[in-house]
Amino acid sequence: MNAEEIYRPLGVSPQVCAFGERVLDGLRERFAAVDRIAEANQAKVLAAMQKNRVSAACFAATTGYGYDDVGRDKLERVYADCFHTEAALVRPQITCGTHALTVALSANLLPGDTLLSPVGAPYDTLEEVIGIRPSACSLKEYGVHYRQVDLLPDYGFDYPAIEQALRGGVKLVTIQRSKGYATRPTFSVAQIGELIAFCKRIDPNVICMVDNCYGEFVETIEPSDLGADMIVGSLIKNPGGGLAPIGGYICGRKDLVDRCAFRLSAPGLGQEVGANLGLMPAFYQGFFLAPTVTAGALKGAVFAANVYERLGFRCIPNATETRHDIIQCVELGSAEHMVAFCKGIQAAAPVDSYVDPIPWAMPGYDSEVIMAAGAFIQGSSIELSADGPIRPPYAVYFQGGLTWYHAKLGILMSLQKLVDAGLVTLDQLEEK
Repeated sequence: MNAEEIYRPLGVSPQVCAFGERVLDGLRERFAAVDRIAEANQAKVLAAMQKNRVSAACFAATTGYGYDDVGRDKLERVYADCFHTEAALVRPQITCGTHALTVALSANLLPGDTLLSPVGAPYDTLEEVIGIRPSACSLKEYGVHYRQVDLLPDYGFDYPAIEQALRGGVKLVTIQRSKGYATRPTFSVAQIGELIAFCKRIDPNVICMVDNCYGEFVETIEPSDLGADMIVGSLIKNPGGGLAPIGGYICGRKDLVDRCAFRLSAPGLGQEVGANLGLMPAFYQGFFLAPTVTAGALKGAVFAANVYERLGFRCIPNATETRHDIIQCVELGSAEHMVAFCKGIQAAAPVDSYVDPIPWAMPGYDSEVIMAAGAFIQGSSIELSADGPIRPPYAVYFQGGLTWYHAKLGILMSLQKLVDAGLVTLDQLEEK
């Protein structure tokens, strides 16, 4: 079957399909490079599982206190070995990425301490955690101070300003790897490593934490390989492989992870409690699949950038830049374009494909957000999704796809909805 025969029953017109195939013709080498990275990361995950002698006994469910949970404890050693850290906390009791970051920050910052973001404003949901926007139980409310150094106009690090901030006394530096709802580039692991090395030269005792969400397994190394004291993420993003139904992880120095465990459970209890509730098979298998699933999402992001840049839209990263996370930002220029794009992603979903996403006041955000997410796991960002705040420059953030083929369909359907709404013409497709 040719591509037109495959996608016509799913609602993709021959013109949109043909345009997509022309774009794909130029991406074979890019996709081969993505597969090589996935192969290296698959070997890394396998080595960690084999080293720790993962067995069927690890999949047994535990309840109550969860004492002597072999599967839970061994999974944490697998994460620590894979990410080359002293310790790891990997728990279903961590509800999301924001929660994991909150645990890591609140565990290692005391009243009077200062938190520094040297990469500009944090992701929207962290504004209330930090206290930039007032909220009960924020770090600010507990006496933690916050400093921020904005990026330079070219999105480089403002090293003189960072040095000045650090010399004023900083306990913890937080580095957000991915762009969030900003339009800056995502930082490479090498860039993050350079920033960490600089911070450590100024103050060897400063704790460097990296928000690693969306970045796991995109490169062959992680920030923990280049000096990060903690890396933090969500299991319903890359490392969960689309199978983990909940959870988050914190990997890093043992003393820091111990404090995180005390904050998550209670002082004196730490990692000794926390039942796995029968989730170990999904956690282990998801982590095993994560390099391959992430590769499929990366191919979808590359495809999206090449499709939409060819049609004249600004894409971040652009069509040719290297990738450091799974997120593809497309500046669409209007709310109407955003809604049509997201309708296409929703229409391509295996779940709730028959509904239309609409903008709404999502908790934790200061603007209405539109979100297309027909996922098996609610809110899963490694599954095909697209979202963004309804505000200039009207940028939509596309990510995920448990398989490359599903990501491909999602992009084709997003374009189809733009064509159906008269926001992209068939003549534009023919011309490109």
